[in-house]
Amino acid sequence: MTKHIYIYSPSSAVRDKAAFRRGVKRLKALGHEVEVDDAALSVHQRFAGDDATRLAAISRAAASGADVALIARGGYGLTRILDAIPYKALAKAIEKGTEFVGCSDFTALQNALLTKTGAVTWSGPAVGEDFGAEAGPDDIMEACFDDLITGQGEGTGWRMPARDVDLEFKPVQDAVLWGGNLCVLTSLLGTPYFPAVDKGVLFIEDVNEHPYRIERMLDQLKMAGVLARQRAVVFGQFTGIRKVPGYDRGFGLNTVIDRLRASLKVPVLAGLPFGHVQTKVLLPVGAKVSMAAEGRDIFLVWGHRDAHGHDDHDGHDHDHPH
Repeated sequence: MTKHIYIYSPSSAVRDKAAFRRGVKRLKALGHEVEVDDAALSVHQRFAGDDATRLAAISRAAASGADVALIARGGYGLTRILDAIPYKALAKAIEKGTEFVGCSDFTALQNALLTKTGAVTWSGPAVGEDFGAEAGPDDIMEACFDDLITGQGEGTGWRMPARDVDLEFKPVQDAVLWGGNLCVLTSLLGTPYFPAVDKGVLFIEDVNEHPYRIERMLDQLKMAGVLARQRAVVFGQFTGIRKVPGYDRGFGLNTVIDRLRASLKVPVLAGLPFGHVQTKVLLPVGAKVSMAAEGRDIFLVWGHRDAHGHDDHDGHDHDHPH
């Protein structure tokens, strides 16, 4: 099924142009019509063009009429332009059927858009790192992306770590799924762009952060009252962790998770295949989801969504998550 995919760069400049070209080629090989934004390879300082250039690229993506608007890469760049992003234009594009997909720095735009309009976007791959991976794109990621563009995606599942075999977890119904990169999300706290989601499912991931930094960000969210208001907190993949030999003395990510579980009544789950990893699922940020466990297997379901991003059962995906 041929789809129109619009590729643009709203964050950092594309450093690995070979990976970018491989990603574009792969999407074309899958049979899609690929349109690359004129400024996709622009460079200004560390960014993919100056702020005005990247804002214009976001507007072009919204006006493209594409089935999917896909980021070239993440990095850094969206938080500094959140006060100028055309949220209504993005929400209107989503209403007309354009699915916005990205990860990492894209978390800023996703959660700001959710706060301002209630529109649903997708946490998923980027062109270079994922479709342009040197060893080829991950099969699971590609299958999930295909599910999205063919309208077949209804949920995902994963197996919790073996150490969580006895974890008790009550099913969750009709909860707003939100979150993304922990560092980017935490940086929005206290701003008009942080979603006021109650009784939601918060998922988090990060890369190259020491466990103490992860714990500090989680403590900030916890002390701000965010975590206790959720129905579940879900850890994705935290990669690139470098502990200090002979100093951390057993302090690691599991320590952070265990401490969080001890201090929260909300269930804290782990093992979600999402983050700065090749094998990643696609997740609808802002959609209503249900979640249940069978032993160590977790099932996250958002139901069949029509071409406008609504859930068939109630059509309320675009309501404000307050």
